[in-house]
Amino acid sequence: MKIKEVMITPDKFAQVSPSDFFKVALDKMNDSKLGIACIVENTSLKGIITDGDIRRKLLTVQKPFSALFSDYSIDHAITNPTTCNENETLISAVELMEKKQIWDLPVINDNGDLVGLLHLHAAIKHLL
Repeated sequence: MKIKEVMITPDKFAQVSPSDFFKVALDKMNDSKLGIACIVENTSLKGIITDGDIRRKLLTVQKPFSALFSDYSIDHAITNPTTCNENETLISAVELMEKKQIWDLPVINDNGDLVGLLHLHAAIKHLL
């Protein structure tokens, strides 16, 4: 089974632009209930923000949380996220997720465009 058969389509997960405020990314993450926001410019993935990244940021940044709201989303993003290609097998993606200890993988096509998101729960459901 290919990743593209299981992935979440872009309209179902949080996406923000690099210049959107961090607060916008948090709101969209909350709305999608997935714990991840992809930072996209045109169709190109520029980074991701996850719940875990936010937690680590709160522990290391020496400014009030409310001050973070007005930062740009890209300022708090992982700009070299682990990704998978839509044509890879679902098993290879789950193995990568296990190796990297991550729940979500942005899915790109052969042109490097963001085309979806693979969530671990959906992957396991299809493998079972």
